[in-house]
Amino acid sequence: QVQLVESGGGLVQAGGSLRLSCAASGLTFSRFAMGWFRQAPGKEREFVGAISWSGGTTVYGDFVKGRFTISRDNARSTVYVQMNSLKPADTDVYYCAADGTGAPRRQPGGYDYWGQGTQVTVSS
Repeated sequence: QVQLVESGGGLVQAGGSLRLSCAASGLTFSRFAMGWFRQAPGKEREFVGAISWSGGTTVYGDFVKGRFTISRDNARSTVYVQMNSLKPADTDVYYCAADGTGAPRRQPGGYDYWGQGTQVTVSS
């Protein structure tokens, strides 16, 4: 049974930082690309960024503009997103996802497994 469990969300002031983690189990983590998405109620899921199976390639959503960094630790089966210079517009539920092709992709439809999400709230 595959599980992706996000953690690290919370309330932060504008300009602050958060580090989200996503711990995976039940899959060969090192074979999967991992993505981060976010979604607000009533809106479409938005691509935050993704990292290849090896960690050698990362891609980011256009809105990130150098503020977020995705990394992974295959020994711990965990992927991270370090989020700096947070804005109120970054308030969302953040989800991690696993893609069995191993290549980072922007479209949510290509991902095989999803976590339950963690809330990030940025106050002004």
